Amino acid sequence: MTPHALTGLVSELRQLQAPVLAVMLLGACAAKLSRVVRTHSLAAGLGPTELFPLAARRPATMIVCTCELALGAALLVTVPPAARDGTGALDGAAADGARIAATAFFVVALCALIELRSRRPDVGCGCFGDLSTRPVDARSIARSALLAVAALASIGGPGLHAPRTGAGAALLLGLFCAEFLVIAALSPEAAEVLVRLGRSEPCEVRSVPARRTLAALHHSPQWPQRAGLITSDAPSDMWRELCWRFVVYPGRLDGAEADVVFAVQMKQRRPVIKSAVVPRPAPADLPPGVVPLSAMPVSNAI
Repeated sequence: MTPHALTGLVSELRQLQAPVLAVMLLGACAAKLSRVVRTHSLAAGLGPTELFPLAARRPATMIVCTCELALGAALLVTVPPAARDGTGALDGAAADGARIAATAFFVVALCALIELRSRRPDVGCGCFGDLSTRPVDARSIARSALLAVAALASIGGPGLHAPRTGAGAALLLGLFCAEFLVIAALSPEAAEVLVRLGRSEPCEVRSVPARRTLAALHHSPQWPQRAGLITSDAPSDMWRELCWRFVVYPGRLDGAEADVVFAVQMKQRRPVIKSAVVPRPAPADLPPGVVPLSAMPVSNAI
């Protein structure tokens, strides 16, 4: 390879680092926020935040997510050549400022992972939320070091220019894919993603919180169809049978008491929901020893 070709290859690599780092930062932030939304808690430790006291984990998590979001957005905004060359609203100083901040962030993250491995070798890095549960190892540390070097190399680099030829576009795409393959090889999360893609948990043992079931029910088309019959905001009973969770609300049908029953599939997203209205028999019509449903205690929501 001639010196001129090598210089061109280095320049292509440098202009790729900002978008690569932006994707990594925004992906990490999205994974953490997904975990927070799913657990409804910011207090749960995420990797290095386990080193903080319990009361400080919530603000620490918020700071980490905010930094990742802000740095990822700043890197994307300063990727165009106009931002790098000073011909747009942002000048080269703003672009370098974002890249210097990203370098500092990854250096701090690298030091935090080294400290976490030393003090809590049983804890995952938490870099990508629930995907990063494996204990910190040499690969996780090497990935953080690689990203820190990539951020450092991007400082003062060119903006991301559109390739002028098909060969140039192919080279840029190849370098982009090759770098992500290297990052994936250093990421313990890659194996976890493949396991989750290949695993289908049986609905009989699938865990779906009761609050998610109620939220799906209240946003379903069946709810407004039956809401006029329901006389209470809270269900009178709730139980699970295999792949279905049954939710019962007290109601009235043609002036008589009734039970509005919903069957909600045990599924995280877009569950199938069925409903029925069951008139309550008068106490005099019940066989001896049979207790009406309205008189039964509410079962535990599972």
